[in-house]
Amino acid sequence: MNSDTNEGKWKQIKGEFKEKFGKATNDKSTEAEGSFDKLVGEIQEKYGKTREEIEKEVKSW
Repeated sequence: MNSDTNEGKWKQIKGEFKEKFGKATNDKSTEAEGSFDKLVGEIQEKYGKTREEIEKEVKSW
């Protein structure tokens, strides 16, 4: 297990909290950021890539 995998797990937790906070405060921007952070965290955990690599791939979709 590398550091990117551990960081991915942390991003998922942080993203989920941010998403729920956005829902509670009716802040769509924060909610969307949380969803994106969760997605990045899941990809990081599964593939062990850095956030920059993942963002580059997602933006190319």
